[in-house]
Amino acid sequence: MIKIAVLGFNGALASAITGIVDMLSLVGVSWQRIQNIPVHSLFQVKISSPNGQPLDCINGMHIAVKHSYADVMDADVFIVPTIGREIIQTLEANTALITYLKNIPTPQKSIAANCTGNFFLAEAGLLDGKTATTHWGYAEFFSHRYPLVHLNRNLLISRDGEIYCAGGGLAWFDLALHLTERFYGIETAIQTAKAFVYHRDALQASYSLLNIAKAHQDQLVKKVQIYLSDHLKQELNFDDVAMKFNVTNRTLIRHFNTALGLSPNQYLLALRIEAARKYLEETQHSIEQIMQHVGYSDASSFRRLFRKKTGLTPVEYRRHFSRQIIHR
Repeated sequence: MIKIAVLGFNGALASAITGIVDMLSLVGVSWQRIQNIPVHSLFQVKISSPNGQPLDCINGMHIAVKHSYADVMDADVFIVPTIGREIIQTLEANTALITYLKNIPTPQKSIAANCTGNFFLAEAGLLDGKTATTHWGYAEFFSHRYPLVHLNRNLLISRDGEIYCAGGGLAWFDLALHLTERFYGIETAIQTAKAFVYHRDALQASYSLLNIAKAHQDQLVKKVQIYLSDHLKQELNFDDVAMKFNVTNRTLIRHFNTALGLSPNQYLLALRIEAARKYLEETQHSIEQIMQHVGYSDASSFRRLFRKKTGLTPVEYRRHFSRQIIHR
């Protein structure tokens, strides 16, 4: 039986602790009960805290704990849950966890973290020179704080050696399934996903805002942003756009790169994809209609770009994120 230790801390997201504990504890159990076959738990999961004290989670929930960090040193896999409180304050308040992570022997042991919990792994130096991911909304902050980490913000799960990172929010679902597949095979992972009625995704790019809502104070860029938003359907030439605002294209590019980290053309592409996503979420327009609404005439290039930016085809995206309510 594989031993799992969840390394809890004050300020953690409660569901990132209880959720992964429930899911891993029921591997070898839920599917077997549904199929009326013998039950056999495959993971032993223990929640721990620095000194075995109850955990004070972000939602006000207190989680009773029977084990200290020292008690779970024999675990095969160590999991750090999501930070729910302010990240830097939480890191500074939990130096015991950072020290503990530094002393876990790898590659003999596996270490994983979910969402902003990956900041703990980076703070401990475990991700230096490694590929990692984190919540897309904190990726820029993460990259700035940990420049030695090879961050791929689009990945839902990353693995480099025996270090695992799960992306944003409920990615602990996928982390649990990944660990299940790692230790017990794909069939057991599929059975577990079916039992929990959970669909596995490969990327978290489909949840991000494509970095087009970044705050800035550049008045020229703000005016051009409004203009582009109002003219999505049209075929735009940026020499003409620049002339309209009495600047050169080169000046326009420089302003966009400084304010947004994107060229005007990259911004327009992102804006069109974001508009397409909203149409897919909120309407029943056909893909062809949506494509035309956002300024595309070539269906294959639109689908290719949409998938590149979100990790999903337009049809897959609508299936996952449609907000349409059917009234009967």
